[in-house]
Amino acid sequence: MNDDRLTRWRLVLGGGEADGIGGAAGDLQGADAARDQVLSQLYDGPRRGGLGRSQPRVARWLGDIRTYFPSSVVQVMQADAMDRLGLKQLLLEPEMMAAVQPDVALVSTLIGLNQVMDEHSRETARHVVRQVTDQLEQRLRSATVQAVTGALDRSARTSRPRPADIDWNRTIAANLKHYQPDYTTVIPERLVGYARRQSQVERDIVLCIDQSGSMAESVVFASVFGAVLASLRSVRTRLVVFDTEVVDLTEEMHDPVDILFGVQLGGGTDINRAVGYCQSQIERPAETVFVLISDLYEGGVADELLERARSIVDSGATMIALLALADSGTPAFDADLAGRLTGLGVPSFACTPDQFPDLMAAAIERQDVGDWAANRDITVVE
Repeated sequence: MNDDRLTRWRLVLGGGEADGIGGAAGDLQGADAARDQVLSQLYDGPRRGGLGRSQPRVARWLGDIRTYFPSSVVQVMQADAMDRLGLKQLLLEPEMMAAVQPDVALVSTLIGLNQVMDEHSRETARHVVRQVTDQLEQRLRSATVQAVTGALDRSARTSRPRPADIDWNRTIAANLKHYQPDYTTVIPERLVGYARRQSQVERDIVLCIDQSGSMAESVVFASVFGAVLASLRSVRTRLVVFDTEVVDLTEEMHDPVDILFGVQLGGGTDINRAVGYCQSQIERPAETVFVLISDLYEGGVADELLERARSIVDSGATMIALLALADSGTPAFDADLAGRLTGLGVPSFACTPDQFPDLMAAAIERQDVGDWAANRDITVVE
């Protein structure tokens, strides 16, 4: 085994007589010694030990892990420090927030601490959260706009357009085989165009988001998607968050940071009440896509929830239950309730943020969303 591999094993095992690593690899030098020190401060001591509660010491440690480890490792170590070292409470200090690498996990922690922050800390937290939401919006905006507008264009096409609504480029392309040489023109047998639009708003989208702690990452991504969708004139988007209470944040949708600081993570869950509120806001069922984002652990009346879901589907609306909208996978969820919703025509599954734009496109085009998921190896709960 070469020295580099021995050094890596030494860093993993942490030293000491029982690690089986002897010789030069046991005596680390330079950057390797510094890496070993920051790992030891986090993992070798008792929980909430190691760094103590000294702000300068913690700030220095946060800077060290960013110096010696790649971004993906930094995020894991920051998350572990939240649990092992009591870093959550130290994050109430602006100096700490300035030292931490912003990521979705950190945003989830900060919005959970929102209610106990003073005004100065909250302003610093907003700055950190905005860094993350700006990065996410840059990653997700283009695909979302392209998928949604493309789906609206496809769903609006008709083979019986009025003269003013004919798409001549597509009509000519579809009828080239009917070209008449004698007349040097195409005589179309099939017209391609758009149905006359009664208004600029072609679809209504309702995002209904569970605020329970396990859904924190999904709340972050949903807020970004809500802001992107709100910027499109062709769709009307409503965003609702809930625990045992229901809060309509539609007026805040222009800014995902405002959405996130209007969220209260944790507490109980009354999905039935939230779905009931959203149902009352559906004005055009056939043009509505309703996305419930929840792990489905219902604290309200499950039978009433199922009846509401049945009524929404029967009205002609498209309803989807997303168990997670996150990169980190599917959390624990109520599989029985998810399966019963699927049986009512409300497909229940988890998807990543990168899959969400295509999901919305499929729903807008009134495709079978369950089939859409199955064709992408996404497991729909049955």
